[in-house]
Amino acid sequence: MNSYIENLNWRYATKKFDNYKKVPEKDLDILLEATSLSASSYGLQPYEILVVEDKELRKKLQPAAWGQSQITEASHVLVLANLTTFGEELIDNYLQNVSTTRGIASEDLEGYADFMKSKLLPLSESEKATWTARQTYIALGNLLSAAADLKIDSCPMEGFNSTEFNEILGLTTKGLNAAVIVAIGYRSEEDASQHYQKVRKAKENLITHL
Repeated sequence: MNSYIENLNWRYATKKFDNYKKVPEKDLDILLEATSLSASSYGLQPYEILVVEDKELRKKLQPAAWGQSQITEASHVLVLANLTTFGEELIDNYLQNVSTTRGIASEDLEGYADFMKSKLLPLSESEKATWTARQTYIALGNLLSAAADLKIDSCPMEGFNSTEFNEILGLTTKGLNAAVIVAIGYRSEEDASQHYQKVRKAKENLITHL
């Protein structure tokens, strides 16, 4: 079996982490770089990633995550926070980065800037928030796959109160919203979930070739 597929089969949503095992800094750096390389619409990456390691801060977050043990037992908790709204600055800053990185004159990118602005800026505030949240989920998929490839256990979590997370982490004042969180670390030997057979739809019920 292909090693990538083997690693995806090895991965599961870890329910109980080994509280004494830490993800090495070098592996965390690789994981975060892999996540930063995720695809996003127009390449805009309208989100930020918070790496929460501080134990006391995580104790404050735990009640807002329904008391789930992963919040305090995992090596780190990653919070993927989407922009709640945006204006021209999101596009302008991105294209300035393109100009600098690729050595392209800013004026040569004006047509692309106008195109993106014509598609994104007319969106309503709720549509903007929905769009940016969707982008975080693209990053989430890449994060989970990269973690599996590094043999780092993970648990993506939507079971939390985003309003409380935003308040504790100071996200609202930054125009951000906690969209999804991921606990990462190493599975505990006591986690029975690791022994469950992975259940997925049969390919013929999931995939249609046209």
